[in-house]
Parts: sequence; structure tokens; C-alpha cells
Amino acid sequence: MQTANVKTMKQDNPNNPANLNRRQFLRTAAQTTTVLTAASAIAPALLSAPAPGKTIGVGCIGLGTRGGDLLQAVAHASNVRVNAICDVYGPHRQKGLERCLNPQAKAYVDYREVLADKDVDAVIIATPDHWHCQMVLDAVQAGKDIYCEKGFSRTLAEAKQMRDALKKSKVVFQLGHQARQATCALQAKELIAQGILGPITLVRTGRFKSTPPNRPNWRWYGYYDQWDRPDPDPVRKEVNWDLWLGPAPKIAWNERHFWHWRCYYAYGTGYAGDLLSHEMDFVQYLLGHGIPDTCACSGQIALLRDDREVPDTWITSCQFEKLGRMVTFEGSMNCTDSQPVTLCGRDATLRFDAIAHDVSTFEIIPAGHNRRADLPKEYARGKTPAQPNHMVDWVNCIQSRGAPKCSTDEAFIETATFLMSLKSQQEQRIVRWDAAREEIV
Repeated sequence: MQTANVKTMKQDNPNNPANLNRRQFLRTAAQTTTVLTAASAIAPALLSAPAPGKTIGVGCIGLGTRGGDLLQAVAHASNVRVNAICDVYGPHRQKGLERCLNPQAKAYVDYREVLADKDVDAVIIATPDHWHCQMVLDAVQAGKDIYCEKGFSRTLAEAKQMRDALKKSKVVFQLGHQARQATCALQAKELIAQGILGPITLVRTGRFKSTPPNRPNWRWYGYYDQWDRPDPDPVRKEVNWDLWLGPAPKIAWNERHFWHWRCYYAYGTGYAGDLLSHEMDFVQYLLGHGIPDTCACSGQIALLRDDREVPDTWITSCQFEKLGRMVTFEGSMNCTDSQPVTLCGRDATLRFDAIAHDVSTFEIIPAGHNRRADLPKEYARGKTPAQPNHMVDWVNCIQSRGAPKCSTDEAFIETATFLMSLKSQQEQRIVRWDAAREEIV
């Protein structure tokens, strides 16, 4: 265990976070979270006022790319004090101490010490995915409320175990899908529920990105825009490698696995759990149709042949047979195309302006036969109450004991969906969801 006291640094940012995209949420929402405690007319239980005088002690586990930003976000939230930070890598612990805004915060190497800390009421888990299951189960056992990054788990067996433990507990759980915080998404959800699009038969989503040849995607070092390789010898000395591996297969120190774990199946699920899951969860938020009946997926390492195991190109089609609906996902790390979330109905199409966690507005395009005079044309700003960002939603629900927008049941739907995509691609066949047995067959 390490403890340290450091002087923290505050950053001022005047941006209004009511419609922040994912990166903006991580970088700026923390400074202005109090703006977004307005209650939603559609879901008052989610936005209940925090109990007066209650300060939530938070512990942050995993302080790399995502975890460092989430720490910064929660540290600025009302009624929160970050009392503990934890990472197996020394520079990440130091980063945590510098961002936590609490000079008395304790720094740990082993997450179990965070869970044993009496000053910690809730934890943020932002480790590589292979640690999520054990950490969530241990946090439930310790009675800590939980914010866990996506993907929820690496396997369906893990997802069931986590879901069952969470539902038997009184723990407030939030999965890290920021797209559900968008005010425009709530307005779209309400309009869709009114049937203005008619039967929705097709939904299109996608993720595309192209980086320079010397900067292949998922090969950054500690943050999304850091490509310079740190001196490997000090890195090795600063990492507790056995603790980093944890439940993963035991191997000798591997620098590329440490920095670039998203590229290897021992630690994550590649395109499925990292990118497709965001889009499919957003569609689930809008439509609430649950787990697909069938899924067909293909993927390949088309260009980034750099020892990664996970494909850089991914095409998925999910079918909802009873609804007469298909949801498609196209992804490539080798091109600059774009596919904003688009819901295609018989009577109108609703098209957002971006991928799921970047949405800020939408337009509605009527079909040729649709002469409805009162059909909305676009997002009406100011009509829908501003929504709290994802972190504030979690904090509010800890105090009210309500259910966050991406709680346990939604986490399971997300996981079953992206694991169907993964299994289909790996086994090169169409897979089906057996709802009675809760299995992918």
C-alpha cells in the first residue's frame, strides 16, 4: 500500500455540459456538474434530490485512459469526496492523487484495500475488462455502490454471475454508456414512443476511424492522443504485473499487452465490447427491444497486422424477428466514413448528427406518403428538461437509492448483444438467443 498527500490542481471550464459528447463529458463535465441536477419529467426517480449533508466517499480503481478522466469527473461532482485511488502502475497512481482534489486521499496498489476502506462508499471500476467480474462481485460483497466501465464482462457466464449478485444486493450500479445522458436522445425516445416514425424496420449504426500508418488505432500509450512510447524499463519496474494480469492467463511481462490490452482477447472483446456495445446500448435506450433473436457478424484484420488478435473491420446484423426489425453496425479502423445513428420507420426516418455518445441533435425526414402537418422536423432545444451527465446520474441515485439510466438489467442486455456479435464472428455462423435458457446457441 502507498499513501501520499499532494496539492491538487483545479481547472476552470465554462462549457455547459447539458449535451456533452463522450470526450467532452470526460474532460469538462466534472467542472459543471451542479448545472445538471434538473429533474426529468419522464423519470423523476432517477433524478431525486440528494440527501442533504451526505458526502459520498468514492474510490477509483484503474486510472489509465478512461479511469483518469472519470476520476476527474467525479471529483468535481457535488456531495462527493474521492478518498481513495488505486492502480497497479505508479505513474497512474500519481495522476490519481493529482486529480482527486483531496490531499488526504489514500493511494493503493491492490483494489481489495479500497473495498476495505471504511471511508469509501462507492467505487468506479475502469480497469481492463478481464477484471470487471471479480471486482464487481467483490464490491457487491463489500456493500459498495458501483460505476463500471463497459464492456460489462468478457463472457456470458460472468455477466449472469454479476447480474445475479447485483440484483440480490442493494447496490446502486451504473454501466459506463454516456450516450444515455443526451437530452436530445430523451426527446427522440419520447417522440418514437408516440409512433411518429411508424413501424421501425431498420436501424443503422457504425464506427469509423482512420489514423496515420505510424499511429495504428488502440496502440496509444496511456491516453487516446499519446503515441510516443515511454521508456520501457521504468514502465516495467513501476507495474505490478501479477496484479495487472489477475484472472487472465499467466504470462511473462508483455509491454504491448499492458498498454494495448484492447488488441488481445485475454483482456477484452475487441470491436464488439468496446465500440459496437456503445451503439447497440444507445439503440436499446431509444427502443427498448431487448436482446436480438439472431445475429450475423463478420470481421477481419484487414490492414492493422501488428500482432493484434482482434479485427480492425467489423460488420454485424441483429434481427428482431417479432418486431420485423434489423439493426446493423459497420465499423472500420481504416477509413474516414461516418454512420450517424439512423432509425428508419415506414412513415419517417430519424437521423442523429453523430455516433451514439456524440449525439447533440437530430432531424426527422418524412416518407413521401407522409402528409402529417404536425410532424416535428428536428430536435427542439429547450423543450426537454436538461439531463444530468452519466456520472451525476449515478451520484444522484446513490443518494436517492434510485436506478441509474444504465443499470443492471440494461448492462446484461448490452452484454448478451455484443457477445452474440463476437460469437458469430469467431464461429463464422449465425447465432440465436435462447431466452428460456439465457444462452447463445
